[in-house]
Amino acid sequence: MRFLLSLLFGLMTCTPAFAAISVSHGYAQFGTLKYPADFNHFDWVNPQAHKGGTLRVMASGTFDTLNPYTLKGSPPSGTADFLDYGVSELNETLLAGTGDYDPSGDEPASSYGLIASSVEYNEDRSWVVFNLRPEARFHDGVPITAYDVAFSYRLLRKKGHPQYRTSLQEVERVDILGRQRIRFVFKRAGNPLLILRVGELPVLPQHYWKDRDFTATTYEAPLGSGPYRITRVSPGRRLVFERVVNWWGENLPVNRGKYNFDRVEVEFYRDSHIAFEAFKAGEFDIYIEHQAKNWANGYRFPAVEQGAVVRAEIPHKIPTQTQALFMNSRRAPFADIAVREAVGLMFDFEWANRTQFNDAYRRAESYYPNSAFSATGVPTDAELQLLERYRAQLPEKLFEEPFDVPHTDGRGIPRETLRRALGLLAGAGYRLSGQRLLDADGRPLRFEILLVNPNLERILQPYAENLARIGIDVSLRTVDRAQYKQRLDQYDYDMILLTLPQTLSPGLEQWQYFHSSQVALKGGRNYAGVANPVVDGLLESLLAAGTESQQQAAARALDRVLLWQHYSIPNWYIDYHRIAYRNRFAFVTTPPYTLGLRAWWLKPTENSR
Repeated sequence: MRFLLSLLFGLMTCTPAFAAISVSHGYAQFGTLKYPADFNHFDWVNPQAHKGGTLRVMASGTFDTLNPYTLKGSPPSGTADFLDYGVSELNETLLAGTGDYDPSGDEPASSYGLIASSVEYNEDRSWVVFNLRPEARFHDGVPITAYDVAFSYRLLRKKGHPQYRTSLQEVERVDILGRQRIRFVFKRAGNPLLILRVGELPVLPQHYWKDRDFTATTYEAPLGSGPYRITRVSPGRRLVFERVVNWWGENLPVNRGKYNFDRVEVEFYRDSHIAFEAFKAGEFDIYIEHQAKNWANGYRFPAVEQGAVVRAEIPHKIPTQTQALFMNSRRAPFADIAVREAVGLMFDFEWANRTQFNDAYRRAESYYPNSAFSATGVPTDAELQLLERYRAQLPEKLFEEPFDVPHTDGRGIPRETLRRALGLLAGAGYRLSGQRLLDADGRPLRFEILLVNPNLERILQPYAENLARIGIDVSLRTVDRAQYKQRLDQYDYDMILLTLPQTLSPGLEQWQYFHSSQVALKGGRNYAGVANPVVDGLLESLLAAGTESQQQAAARALDRVLLWQHYSIPNWYIDYHRIAYRNRFAFVTTPPYTLGLRAWWLKPTENSR
C-alpha cells in the first residue's frame, strides 16, 4: 500500500502530469533491452562457476589514495587495466551495464538494475525514478537508501572530481519519494542518454562520509557496497581484496556467474619490464600486453611453450580509446592551427609501425576508431545537414574531401610533405634561419612533449628528429605520475600523449573532452583546450540525439570537425585484446564489449588446491 501511495504521489508531481510512464527492470538508450525482466544471468557467464581461490594480478604505476571520487590524489582505479579485473575501490551504482564500473558484455547502450530494482521514466525522458532494493547494504550492514543516493549526488557535485559536475550538470533537482524511491528531474527533456548517466552514479554511505573530509587523500579503505572489500593495504605497492561473504548482490541476474575468486591480490609495478619479468617468473596470473614488440618477441619462455601460460588475441567490438598526441591550443605555438597541422605532417606512423611495432597496429584516423561514430568519406545525409548550419565557420575542404592523415611508405617523411609543412609554418610567420625556425621576433619554435611512461621516449624520439629536420626544437620530458597528474590538472604542458576512454554510446564524456566550458576547469579533461562554437553546437546535437541514427550523425560530424581543426595527432589502435594468463582459468566466452575477467573462475582442480 505504501508503495502504491508513493507511486501515485510521483505520478501526480510529474511534468507533464500523467504522461505515459514506462516501468522496467533496466533501461536501453535506443530500442529495447536484450534480456527480459525474468532473465537469470547474462549469456556470457557461467552461473554455476566454481567459487574460491586466489587471483593474482598486476597494476601499472602506483596509488596514493583510496578515495577515487576527488581531484586530489591518484586512486587504484585510475591505473591502466585495473577495472578490467572486476575489483576496485568503487561503490556500487544504481544500474550496471554502462560506465566504467561494470560494463555490459553484449549490449552497447543498456543497463540493468543493481542497487535499483527498477526504473520509471516518462515519454519525453524529462525525469527518472529509481526504486531501490530493500536488501541493498553497505559492508557494515547499513541499508542503502534514497537518502544515500541524494547525499552522493550533492557531495559529488560539490566536492567530487570535476568530471562529476559535468556528468551531472543536466540534473535540475533530486526528489526523495521514500526510503527506497528517488527521482531525478532533468533540465531539459528529450535526451535518452541522461538516464544511463544518472544510473552510473556511485552511491556513497552518508553515515560514513558525513563526519570525514571527503576531499582528503586516504589509505583507509572507505566503506563500500560491492562484491569485494579491501582487507590489506601496502601504500602505493599492494592491495588485497576479499570477497564479501553473503553479499547482498550475489544472486542478482546482473551478478550471477561473476566475482568468483575469494581473494584478489594486486601488485603495483612502476616499470613494465620488471612487471613482465615478474609475470614470467610466476608472480601473478594475468598480463594484459600493451607493447607490440614485446607481444611479438617476448613470449618465448618455457611456460608458454609448455602450455602453462596461454597467449591469446581476442577480437572485440569496443570503441577504441582515442590515443593521440594532444596539442595545448591554450598557448603558443599550438594556438595557431597552421602550426598544429604542420607538426602533424611530421609524424611517420608507417615507419614506427614497421620498425617498432612489428606492423601490429592500424593508424587511427578518427577520434572514435573501431566504431560506427567515425567520420568517413565526405559528409552526407543527416551528418551533412548538421554541418550545413556551420558552413560559414568551417573550411570548404571539409565538405569536399575526406579528412586524410599523412601517410608514408614507411621509410621516412617524403620531401613533398616536408615542403608542405614548411609552407604552413611560413604562413604562420616562421622562417628558417640556419637549422632553426624563428618567429617574427627571432624566437625559435620549440616545445616539450610531456610523458609519464619512459617507454614512450623510444617511440617518440624519431618524431622529435623528424621535427628537427624542419627546424623545430622538441624535447621529451618524462616525470613521475604525481607530477604528471598535477601538470595535467593545471594544463601545464605543450604536447602530451594520452588516451581518452570512449564509451559504447558517446555522450557527456565528449562534453568533458571538447566543450569550451571545460577549457579553464582545473582537473578537467579538455586537454587540447578546444574552444570552438561549432564543436559546442555539435555536442548539443549529440546530447539531444533521440535515435541511434541521430547519435551517429552527430558523432561523425563532431569527429570530422575535430579532425579538420588538427587539435591532435592520431596515433594507432588494435581491435583485439592481447592477453596472457596462467592456464588455471576457465570462462564461457569473451563478449564483444568487454574483456570479461570478472566472469572467469579457477578450474576445479585448481580451485580445490
